[in-house]
Amino acid sequence: MYRYALKVEYNGAPFHGWQRQNDVPSVQGVIEAALAKVEPRVHNIAAAGRTDAGVHGLAQVAHCDMERNWKPFRLSEALNYHMKPHPVAIVACAPVSEDFHARFSALERRYLFRVLVRRAPATHQAGLVWQVKKPLDLEAMRAAAKHLIGKHDFTTFRSTICQSVSPVKTIDRLDMVEVETAAGLEVHFDVRARSFLHNQVRSFVGTLERVGAGSLTPDDVRKMREARDRQACGPVSPPHGLYLAHVAYAIDPFEA
Repeated sequence: MYRYALKVEYNGAPFHGWQRQNDVPSVQGVIEAALAKVEPRVHNIAAAGRTDAGVHGLAQVAHCDMERNWKPFRLSEALNYHMKPHPVAIVACAPVSEDFHARFSALERRYLFRVLVRRAPATHQAGLVWQVKKPLDLEAMRAAAKHLIGKHDFTTFRSTICQSVSPVKTIDRLDMVEVETAAGLEVHFDVRARSFLHNQVRSFVGTLERVGAGSLTPDDVRKMREARDRQACGPVSPPHGLYLAHVAYAIDPFEA
């Protein structure tokens, strides 16, 4: 068998998340169906992260095992052809060793969350950003974010259905920047860690947005974290502003 790493881009709107499920569309299901077209058999791929329904991928990484020794360009072209018209694309493909695992070999995952700040309804960006109507206080949000960086028990910010063994995670980076776009001002969240709890990033963003809006103070966020109680969490942001933006490995499989 020959193993390949796939860098996958997708619009999560029509899918019930990454993970294959019975009777509902998933990104994994679309890719595995395309693989079955090029090599007719059952395929089981693994990914760096199982994004939720509505969450997008800019650079999700998955791996697949093939019986044929494919040229990477030919494999990606064949998969892209068979995935039409689904909004999923293989943007890079590379041969990797059999001990490479898209999930377990990953050293860091980076998420981007986009918030569009404007009163007029979003048109071209609808479904791709979370829209809020009032300006946000980024300095207050950054002060609050300091309480979420580092190694902590994040029980407050994990979903009640989270399957992670431990609520303790280490957040390496949680930054916010303002970006002027043609559609208006966006606030971009850059969140990085080796791994995340279920709904952790969306819980962070929803809570920090409330700080930016003036409903919460930075110290409220510290108290939320220390409470270790899901009921203490702020609102969870919607999924459509969230993107899996990058996955880091000891050796980048896609470097030329």
